[in-house]
Amino acid sequence: MINYPSDLTDKQWDLIKDHFNYGNYGKKRRHSIRILVNAVFYLIKTGCQWRFIPNEYPPWKTAYSFYRRAQNKGIWEKVMKDLVEKSRVKMGRNPNPSYSLIDSQSVKTTDKANNRGIDGGKKN
Repeated sequence: MINYPSDLTDKQWDLIKDHFNYGNYGKKRRHSIRILVNAVFYLIKTGCQWRFIPNEYPPWKTAYSFYRRAQNKGIWEKVMKDLVEKSRVKMGRNPNPSYSLIDSQSVKTTDKANNRGIDGGKKN
């Protein structure tokens, strides 16, 4: 198996693996959850389409189904929340932020912009 930069290390996997202990009910899995998580992380990191994930990962339909089930159960949100809390504690901060800031950037425009460009939908 090829290791991709997006694949989780053992230490990283140990941080999140407990979030994915659901729905096995004693059935033997065809693909490990860690490999499915790595497939999702590969897709997110590279921006590729589901159908183009490498053959080293499970089939794209399996990976997508895993992703959607985890999404519907709120697992990805819980993983992110847990990692943020752990990170904040490690920095010596309160695990839950008391406020957040949103920064916006202004983009300068010109009043002549209306006279520029082509609108293919216009009839004249």
